[in-house]
Amino acid sequence: MSVTGGCRCGAIRYVAAGEPEHSTLCHCADCRRSAGAPVVGWAMFAEEALTIEGSPRTYESSPGTFRQFCATCGSGLFYRNAALFPGKVDVQTGTLDDANALPPVARIQVADAGAWWHGFAEMPTFDRFPG
Repeated sequence: MSVTGGCRCGAIRYVAAGEPEHSTLCHCADCRRSAGAPVVGWAMFAEEALTIEGSPRTYESSPGTFRQFCATCGSGLFYRNAALFPGKVDVQTGTLDDANALPPVARIQVADAGAWWHGFAEMPTFDRFPG
């Protein structure tokens, strides 16, 4: 298996080869703040499975934790923490070319999730903007 993706503006492209160790949705405060979103999708690959074209900017969000993003459009892309996940890299699944390629199989860090998540399934849904 191989998945492709990139940032919004196209300055950074990547290929991740092989099966990911996991594909999850993270609710932690650091991910939420970094992405500006209530939850962030991640798929973890071996470091050597990831090929990157372009030069993502690196930000050390906490000691030993490195988040990479496009310096032009701001798209979050990669997460590395050698102490927690040696030799691994998490790829933000929202940047995949095929949104259905790696569906999440678990939600993590739910202790940090907003209380409103408990009613998420009951919220009204719309195919596009509500009329």
